[in-house]
Amino acid sequence: MQINGQAAIVTGGASGMGAETARHLAKLGAKVTVLDMNEAAVKQVAEEIGGLGLLCDVSSAESAEKAVAEARAAHGPARIAVNCAGVAPAKRIVGRDGPMALDDFRKVIEVNLIGTFNMLRLAAADMGTLDPLESGERGVIVNTASVAAYEGQIGQAAYASSKGGIVALTICAARDLARSGVRVMTIAPGLIGTPMLLNMPQEVQDSLAATVPFPKRFGQPSEYARLVQHILENEMLNGEVIRLDGAIRMAPQ
Repeated sequence: MQINGQAAIVTGGASGMGAETARHLAKLGAKVTVLDMNEAAVKQVAEEIGGLGLLCDVSSAESAEKAVAEARAAHGPARIAVNCAGVAPAKRIVGRDGPMALDDFRKVIEVNLIGTFNMLRLAAADMGTLDPLESGERGVIVNTASVAAYEGQIGQAAYASSKGGIVALTICAARDLARSGVRVMTIAPGLIGTPMLLNMPQEVQDSLAATVPFPKRFGQPSEYARLVQHILENEMLNGEVIRLDGAIRMAPQ
């Protein structure tokens, strides 16, 4: 797919990988709608790139449907959807205060997994209304998992479960949407230099970066964004999960 001129939706676009992806797609000529729960930050990113910034709770059908409708009214149905929205709280299954609250587990699943599916279903429905491109393609959806889907650490039961669900969803969704000419891919990042990591003490950052086989550093949000670009442009990429992790395999803790 040629990105220039296409409508795109990026969730979790107020910071980190989502914001960098929104910027990158805009530089490539896409008409970008950025969605996030941080309304002030998402509008700032949208203003920076000349796009549309909207408050959206991806775990809510009503909120997501409203946001997608507003994006459609502004830019037309999106051929590109990138799901970066997510939360990553850490909590042991059984801690000093007893078992993890079920609502804590549920919240992570609702935002990360149900939120991803919510946006996927809405994006795919809009893509299905578009005329096919010369190759028959109508759109591409890129989801975000994590290496925690494969090597969840202690305290990541909810997060790893949610990201494992996204991994499992990938091939199923790609097969399901193939008849519409919609591709579905997932990126599983490792240690990426987002605010969550970069706000840690420097000695902690250095210790974490040293665990990456090569290159011995955090990944950069721009590297995620460039991989999104390649996925969009390479039509044979479909139904697969790509690890973006420098060959890291996470230790138990």
